[in-house]
Amino acid sequence: MQIKDFKVDENLKELTSHRTVVMPVACYETKIADNIQGKIPLHWHEEVQFILTLKGEAMVQVNEGKLAVKEGDCLFINSGCLHSAEDLSEDCVYICLNVSPHFLLPQELFSSYVSPYISATNLPCLILDRSEEWGKNIVDSILEIRKLIHENSPFYEIDIVCQLTFIWQQLIRNGFQLEYSQTEVEKHMRMKEMLNWIHQHFAEKVTLADIAKAGRLSNSECCRYFKKILRTTPINYLIQHRLQKSLPLLQEPGSNVTEVAYKVGFNSSSYFIEKFRNAMNMTPLAYKKKRN
Repeated sequence: MQIKDFKVDENLKELTSHRTVVMPVACYETKIADNIQGKIPLHWHEEVQFILTLKGEAMVQVNEGKLAVKEGDCLFINSGCLHSAEDLSEDCVYICLNVSPHFLLPQELFSSYVSPYISATNLPCLILDRSEEWGKNIVDSILEIRKLIHENSPFYEIDIVCQLTFIWQQLIRNGFQLEYSQTEVEKHMRMKEMLNWIHQHFAEKVTLADIAKAGRLSNSECCRYFKKILRTTPINYLIQHRLQKSLPLLQEPGSNVTEVAYKVGFNSSSYFIEKFRNAMNMTPLAYKKKRN
């Protein structure tokens, strides 16, 4: 299963259902370049995620951090963390294992051995070192889960549960020390609130003050948040989001570039064309012809 069109709600929460028929688990292969936007856009989900790179190299952003992952690298992304991925090699392929935190261990063990770790603010992500035995063990288990789902053999669900228990044990025993900061929690909550507001109002006239107000911040603090966490300005993020929203509209039969520009919040078709060309290396009309 390859997800090529990421759908997120107004809070950037991914809407994809990460599960097999009977379990809240999904394991699938993803080629970043095949995504409808040519990259994996910023999103989050409640599931914990393991990314095992099979080919190429990608730049993955998790909250405010960025790291390059190349062939053979395995990355853990914690529950609720904003993340995105951009292909650095034009052929990056990775296995993605998503698991509901409540399915990692029996419910009686959740409060002691799962909840503190998915709530930890010092661990948005972690590169798993395959030269360490525990890192190699986790990678081997991810590959085994992929095989089990594909083969669908008798009692494979029980085998998957065993592998997940082993993965989580290896991770919390070796991977990190727990830290919790209310300041970090508040920071990312405000960031999601501002992104949520942009996603609800992008087609309207939007000012920096509007975005800052959504996060209960001053204009300067708002800019600092965006620069630190997303490596961009609030207005540049707004423009990029408008451009992303224009892509499916341009693919509609009979759509008009000027009409699309106004629908996604640009008050000038020439400005829309300029920003689109800078981002996509082609004009909106060329993109429309290519996709239709």
